[in-house]
Amino acid sequence: MKIQAITLFPEMFDSITGYGVTGRALQQGLWRFEAVNPRRFADNKLGYIDDRPFGGGPGMIMMAPPIYDAIEAARTQTQSGRGRVIYLSPQGAPLTHAKAAELAQLSDLILLCGRYEGIDERLLQSSVDEEIGIGDFVVSGGELPAMMLMDAVLRLVPGVLGDVRSAEQDSFSDGLLDCPHYTRPTEFQGMAVPEVLRSGNHGLIAEWRLEQSLRRTLARRPDLLARRSLIPQEARLLQKIKQEQRDIQS
Repeated sequence: MKIQAITLFPEMFDSITGYGVTGRALQQGLWRFEAVNPRRFADNKLGYIDDRPFGGGPGMIMMAPPIYDAIEAARTQTQSGRGRVIYLSPQGAPLTHAKAAELAQLSDLILLCGRYEGIDERLLQSSVDEEIGIGDFVVSGGELPAMMLMDAVLRLVPGVLGDVRSAEQDSFSDGLLDCPHYTRPTEFQGMAVPEVLRSGNHGLIAEWRLEQSLRRTLARRPDLLARRSLIPQEARLLQKIKQEQRDIQS
């Protein structure tokens, strides 16, 4: 997979290309990265790529021509000659595990990182394939959201994680939140590791983890359960959990 970021601040991406599992995977050749600075395509000596908005208002707008040229330049470096162009925007569809898994199947991603008050709308209509957001809030630019998207996508690329089961057991991978995890020491500040996890009985451990995932999802994200088709084992455990809660309340 090759990921290109169109950004005014290429150096910000050093944190994802130089560290952690993504940095190691880049060194191993499991993915490639290139930053494209749109200032290269400005039509003025100072490299300005923004201007005041028509109709008035605060802030500046990134002009369409230099961003368009940057996208086209990025496309020439893709295997397909096009690539999926994603604009990171709080107005976009929320980034989900399912979307990350979809993007992980692609060979080329072009991530457009906006700044200032945004990008000329005509560019979004002509050159952007989709808009993706990471939450109902606004940050100063698209670089941090782009890196979050990259991390979510890359960890699903085969070989990036040391153990593929790490991604398979993450929260949201099966529609539920992840279960609690423990490691040594067996006791910490008076709290012990649950006995079942030390039992060596893998069947009981699997059921305990599923039950804990259901408990956590019911408590924190019941909306996930509302749109999930439960298998018989999940339905049985969820009924048990809800009955326990009713008994406590009564």
